[in-house]
Amino acid sequence: MAALDDHPTVRAVRARTALPTTEPPRPIDAAWLKALALECGADDAGLVAIDRPELDDQRADIRAAYPPVRALLSFVCRMNRDAVKAPARSVSNLEFHHTIDHTDEVARAIVRRLDAAGVPALNPPSGFPMEMQQFPGKIWVVSHKPVAVAAGLGRMGIHRNVIHPRFGNFVLFGTVLIGADASAQGAPIDYNPCLSCKLCVAACPVGAIGADGHFDPSACLTHNYREFMGGFTDWVETVVESDSKTAYRKRVADAETASLWQSLAFGPNYKAAYCLAVCPAGEDVIAPFLQNRAGFVAEVVKPLQQKEEPLYVVPGSDAEQYAARKFPHKPQRKVSGIRPTSIAGFLRGMPIVFQREQSAGLNAVYHFTFTGHEPAEATVTIRDKTLAVQTGLHGTPACAITADSDRWLGFLRKERSIVWALVRRKVRVKGPLRLLTAFGKCFPS
Repeated sequence: MAALDDHPTVRAVRARTALPTTEPPRPIDAAWLKALALECGADDAGLVAIDRPELDDQRADIRAAYPPVRALLSFVCRMNRDAVKAPARSVSNLEFHHTIDHTDEVARAIVRRLDAAGVPALNPPSGFPMEMQQFPGKIWVVSHKPVAVAAGLGRMGIHRNVIHPRFGNFVLFGTVLIGADASAQGAPIDYNPCLSCKLCVAACPVGAIGADGHFDPSACLTHNYREFMGGFTDWVETVVESDSKTAYRKRVADAETASLWQSLAFGPNYKAAYCLAVCPAGEDVIAPFLQNRAGFVAEVVKPLQQKEEPLYVVPGSDAEQYAARKFPHKPQRKVSGIRPTSIAGFLRGMPIVFQREQSAGLNAVYHFTFTGHEPAEATVTIRDKTLAVQTGLHGTPACAITADSDRWLGFLRKERSIVWALVRRKVRVKGPLRLLTAFGKCFPS
């Protein structure tokens, strides 16, 4: 220790100030934190403690990413509304990308100021890149939307976007994890800015948003996020499977290939996000809608509905049927859906990929027993176009499936034959095979 005591860095620090304490910093003034966020470029901000009930389902992940966290500073950055509304998606995507960059810059600036004040803090990314080694599972560090709702920055609309009471849904959110308590925190606002106008329902080209409030995440992911994550994997496999340039061209139009190149050179483009574009909610946003609703629909909604563009859908999905019925002038591209890489991912992902219209008329309880590399037991109930997944075996099943975990995943990923697995008894079914077939229709891939 004598050598350490004599080191120039140690002598300089000890001469300047006391060594940092391991005790958490005292509560930071909440008003000062909010003012700091605005000074760094945010348009609004709020605070929430890490132990708030709203964060129960993500607290462990947040603490794993930043163990000292005690409070979360949520903040809002506005987008230029007319850019997001533009039918030319290059315009809207430019706005998305630059606002995401700005949001990350604001978070970084806040953390630097907190560091200078002796307050530990961390700024997870607002958007991409994320923890892609966990794909197709949870690839984000913080779920910014529920944090923003808990902090009082808005409420979730029917389109699953947070609507700020003033700025509407033309916002992006950032979160700063702070290793100190705040003197006060926000609370959810007491009303929902969502107008229930259903314009987002009318504008979505793949029917991801139901008029009854139902949301189909897989439809949104497959089309809107085509150039992100799974869509890119699907394109790579299309290239691999094409034995000539002519075969490839039959499957992928030149414009789509160019779009993929653009996503690599500039950044992945959202294919729609029309739910954001048409939303009239928010004090600063609503005036044109109130003044002339028919004119608003004609000017903002109709151009997006009438636009000719490829729609990316999974064969056999609700989105495929909806798009053909509502938007026959928009050509469909049939692509692969989400593929699980583990049994845990399969069970966790079922509510995401479940297709309620494909389940019409099916009312059955399924028992799954997985053996081998990843043993697990689960009960899946499909009834009245709803799905419930429980850990363990419950009740009396109409169909019981026992399967080697690796074989089952190979079947789901279209790498193995379910018929051959049944013959070799790597997959065993007790009950009518038609129920297994009906089950598969609910989860097209």
